[in-house]
Amino acid sequence: MHMNSAPHLLTEDRPAYERILDDALRHAHERPDLAAIGERLNPVQLRTMAMAAVALITAAAAVEYEHYVKARDELRATVQDRGARATGADELPESGAGIGAVVTVLAPVLAGTAAVIFLLVGYILKMLDPPPAFARTMIGAGWFFAAATAAAILVAAVGLLLAALRNGSTSLAARDSGEELPDDVARARDAWEDALLERGILPFLRDALADPGTAPAVRPPYRPANRMPKIGYSRPDFAGPDEGPAAAPRPSFSSPDFSSPDFGGPEHELD
Repeated sequence: MHMNSAPHLLTEDRPAYERILDDALRHAHERPDLAAIGERLNPVQLRTMAMAAVALITAAAAVEYEHYVKARDELRATVQDRGARATGADELPESGAGIGAVVTVLAPVLAGTAAVIFLLVGYILKMLDPPPAFARTMIGAGWFFAAATAAAILVAAVGLLLAALRNGSTSLAARDSGEELPDDVARARDAWEDALLERGILPFLRDALADPGTAPAVRPPYRPANRMPKIGYSRPDFAGPDEGPAAAPRPSFSSPDFSSPDFGGPEHELD
């Protein structure tokens, strides 16, 4: 269900309004002044009416809400400023971390390529008769680079694991800190919610139960009609001759006389 747009209630705070309203309706049986729920109006009707009167209800706690929004905006500005300064301070470490990541990725590739080349050439030279003296040296260098490749792969795997653990703990800490508000912002939020409940929602519900006619009307759900709507004019009356009032006499029409002028026969010749 969508709430009406209220100029002093931000979109991000509308879920809080709905939560407070639902909680008040859920615990209405605990309040003697709301004991009439269900006799004239049920909770669904009251909720619909409160949704339609958002501007009226939230205006009762406008001062507390303004203080809460101001404190929250100041907190966000402070956090953004700290984040901008931290980004500038971390530019150099990030560059160093980027170089280390490149070396960690390239080291196994280069060492593995060197190992393949030295081993391949060394064993080919060893197949000659007689084998060159440096064939054993190339084979030894190939096995050395193979061991270096294995060590580089192990170091890279450990580095990736540590980075994943560090990023996971950092994101968890950031998520937890985002849910906790400073004391001044939390107090401002609690003050607004209490004022909204005590001076806005509860009086509205009491007035609606005392006199439902004074509360905003609840619109029934739209249902398509089974007949064509009237557009502003009525269809003509096609009543039979024996129905309705007596009709006025119809005018009679006789055909005109089309005799030729001044022509009556041979005795009327022109002079």
